[in-house]
Amino acid sequence: MKVSVIMGSASDWPVMKGACDILEQFGVPYEKKVLSAHRTPVEFTQFVKGARDRDVAVLIAGAGGAAHLAGMTAALTTLPVVGVPIASKNLGGLDSLLSMVQMPSGIPVATVAIDGAKNAALIAVSILALSEPELSAKLDSYRAAQAEKVLSSQI
Repeated sequence: MKVSVIMGSASDWPVMKGACDILEQFGVPYEKKVLSAHRTPVEFTQFVKGARDRDVAVLIAGAGGAAHLAGMTAALTTLPVVGVPIASKNLGGLDSLLSMVQMPSGIPVATVAIDGAKNAALIAVSILALSEPELSAKLDSYRAAQAEKVLSSQI
């Protein structure tokens, strides 16, 4: 199984790269693609509807502004969708965040903090780890290393 990382614009890559870095760290296969729910609706729809055929288990969708990408992704599939609101010039990403967390009942988008692509990937890893014991062990080790780093901090 793999994760699909999609973003509404190439300008979202600096944030969304964080998700790809985490997936690589855990050895999780992924695909990445720029698609727009507004500017490429046909290609976007085909891509999302074909996710299961590509062995995708979780989709991570990052977008700024109106940020309809995550919500439209969730509307087109029953696979888990994790939304990453991207900070924007005008409202600092609050518009994107609200667009994702205000989804109608029945079409959920698990949403992380503004520019929180790394956490989005960790959510995807934790979902995959439910059925992959080796990945679960890696996640346990990752968390233990985080705790050790805090505990060994000197001030």
